[in-house]
Amino acid sequence: MNLDFSEDQKQLKDQARRFFADKSPPAAVRVVLEGQARFDQAVWRGMAELGWLGTAIPEEYGGLGIGHLEQCVIAEELGRSLAAVPVSSSIYLAAELLMAAGSEAQKRRYLPKLASGEKIGTFAYAERAGAVTPRSIETQVTGGVLTGTKTPVPDGGIADFAIVAARAGDGLSLHVVDLAGPGVTRETVTTIDPTRDHATIRFESAPAEPLGAAREGDGIIGEVLNRAAVLTAFEQLGGADRALEMARDYALERFAFGRQIGSFQAIKHMLADMYVAGALARSNAYWAAWALSTNDAELAEAAATARVSATQAFQLCAKNNIQVHGGMGFTWQFDCHLYYRRSNLLALSLGSLSNWEDRLVDSLLNKNAA
Repeated sequence: MNLDFSEDQKQLKDQARRFFADKSPPAAVRVVLEGQARFDQAVWRGMAELGWLGTAIPEEYGGLGIGHLEQCVIAEELGRSLAAVPVSSSIYLAAELLMAAGSEAQKRRYLPKLASGEKIGTFAYAERAGAVTPRSIETQVTGGVLTGTKTPVPDGGIADFAIVAARAGDGLSLHVVDLAGPGVTRETVTTIDPTRDHATIRFESAPAEPLGAAREGDGIIGEVLNRAAVLTAFEQLGGADRALEMARDYALERFAFGRQIGSFQAIKHMLADMYVAGALARSNAYWAAWALSTNDAELAEAAATARVSATQAFQLCAKNNIQVHGGMGFTWQFDCHLYYRRSNLLALSLGSLSNWEDRLVDSLLNKNAA
């Protein structure tokens, strides 16, 4: 079994690296960080023009239809650059939910606009801090209108529509809501990483369009979260790799007591730990990418494994990068904190690390029971 990417996929990776290096340098990320823009529209338009937003969206719905492996390749380079764009919300979640549960009419209405970047979608699931479970959802849908509060909603302040998880009788259902429509109010939520928009969204009898079968939302959500976890793991992998490179380069150029600080044993051990964590995460992410691209029965286990190891790797590399830089690493002028911010945000973006550890344990127990 060949678990490496093909030559075409590697060429796409190189193209993506050049694109993000040119269009999303740290200076561009800081424009959003400092509140001068809600997201990087130039990068968003560029990705749309290259067709990358529709990489895994079928051609009949306006996408490229080349597959999830290519989406993983792009996700890694996006994570490496910390590009301030709503790809995870609009593509990993909203588009995947539409492909998994949407009717033919809904797919033709929404997917081409997501693939072209004309519209931004998001998934409104959580309602409070802590683990999200079907029982924790209090938002209600009755008679085609939806009432409740969702927070924090990723990219909720810039999205055009949201796919909302709401209670319908004894189960969860999914509904599409126009965020510019009646009965919807939004309020910005401040997070550790302002380069990614978050909002509280309140629905007061907002018109809601059903997505998928009633009371089957929990199963659909679980499937799509596994897919999103793989793509997010590649973003985390890219960020971890870049943080390691930053630490290595600084350790080679910084001198103390007449020696490169990289020659000191403590720094060597720190860099070695970062490398090992990243290598483990990459191995697990490649397995998960294969499971995602083939829709293998092990996808749930592979996705949880990749999610756990990539989260741990990115957080370790981002933290140690600051430590290697010493006192300078804690300053606003250095870019270390940009990776630390993103590592902590992504660690919670699809549910906490402990939540995914529980999912991994559950998948292993189910596998053993079978």
